[in-house]
Amino acid sequence: MKLLADMKPRFLRFPGGNFLEGPKLTDAFPWKTTLGPLEGRPGHTGSWGYRPTDGMGLLEFLEWCEDLKMEPLLAVHAGYSLDGDHVDAGPLLKPYVDDALDEIEYVTGDVHTYWGAKRAADGHPAPFKLSYVEIGNEDGFDASGSYDGRFAQFYDGIKAKYPNLHCIATIGGKDWLGTRGKLTIRKPEIVDEHYYRNAWEMEEDAAHYDTYDRKGYKVFVGEWATREGEPTTNLNAALGDAAWMTGMERNSDLVILSCYAPLFVNVNKATATAPKAWQWDSDLIGYDALKSFGSPSYYVQKMFNSYIGNIVVPIAGANIPTQTRPATKQDSAANKIPEPIPAMFYVATQDTKTGKLFLKVVNATGKPQQVDIDLKGAGKFSPEGITVVLKGDKPEDTNTISDPVKIVPVTSKIKVVGAQFRRTFDAYSVSILQITLTK
Repeated sequence: MKLLADMKPRFLRFPGGNFLEGPKLTDAFPWKTTLGPLEGRPGHTGSWGYRPTDGMGLLEFLEWCEDLKMEPLLAVHAGYSLDGDHVDAGPLLKPYVDDALDEIEYVTGDVHTYWGAKRAADGHPAPFKLSYVEIGNEDGFDASGSYDGRFAQFYDGIKAKYPNLHCIATIGGKDWLGTRGKLTIRKPEIVDEHYYRNAWEMEEDAAHYDTYDRKGYKVFVGEWATREGEPTTNLNAALGDAAWMTGMERNSDLVILSCYAPLFVNVNKATATAPKAWQWDSDLIGYDALKSFGSPSYYVQKMFNSYIGNIVVPIAGANIPTQTRPATKQDSAANKIPEPIPAMFYVATQDTKTGKLFLKVVNATGKPQQVDIDLKGAGKFSPEGITVVLKGDKPEDTNTISDPVKIVPVTSKIKVVGAQFRRTFDAYSVSILQITLTK
């Protein structure tokens, strides 16, 4: 929990992805039976081959958010299951909408409402803050095309009772799942996009949001990760993550929410009598029964969250180094030569209250890169700044339960001599320069 708190998260999505739906319609997260005394909770059929006890129920999730000063982002079951079954919009879907409205009332209702009184009886009289509700999860897998109608019915039901809540759609974006369906009945405010890729794919698409229509929907990148390393990520994954995050940060007028997935992983390896304790590579925070550690990707998340302004500063680069991936068999068969892509990525923001300027630079190459920096029109500077650097010797370097801090950010002071200066960025590194502007 301290590792998570140190990331300074603003929200937590619950009950997550596939855990929301379950294998069958009857296996969806049963929030009502997760309330009350632990010994009275029956549990339910989960999505990953074991039966959850539901000891971590809806109220525990809400209190977890409260403890860590996060806001809950609630996902509600929208009548679709992992085996491909669905409930058509109309009278059959109404009980699902009503159940979602009950759940929202449990979260936000005062003690004079039915479900608000239930929450008070469970030990928390004060309502929780809730701004976002996601309707379903990854409904692009629904080949029937029913989500258009299901989303509209949920949207109308939620907005009628809670007009200030923002509803998130799970299709309609430009990710692979999002493009498998269209929303024609109701125009979405926010669309959830999911991206799981290797480092090259992340770096190749780091400018993904630069060309999005600013007159359309906002984006919640609800699941994303660079999947290299197991069970937690390696340095190369962290470089891919950082490259992708420079693009999200640069386009934060459009990308209003983002969360890495998955968050936690039990790192116990397989033995003669038991299988390995994880099912998904690659994850952010590793743990066993006694210890926990952050992956290189974890520290990138922490760096980006800790050093950020409230406005994006325009920035341009010239003579950016490039990288080219090795040709594959498919390239050879198609007589295709891989195109070079950038090997350095960057974004700048400023805190207008403190005057702090934050320049983030990712060097994905194996060589130090000398960069001339020109802060045009920035005015005067404080003579001392800081730099925060995460780096390693090899892309496959990583942290482990036995070597938890092999790759961690190092903070040091730097002298600021003027608006123009030269800086060398280490090989395989993510760097942040913090400079304070004075009036």
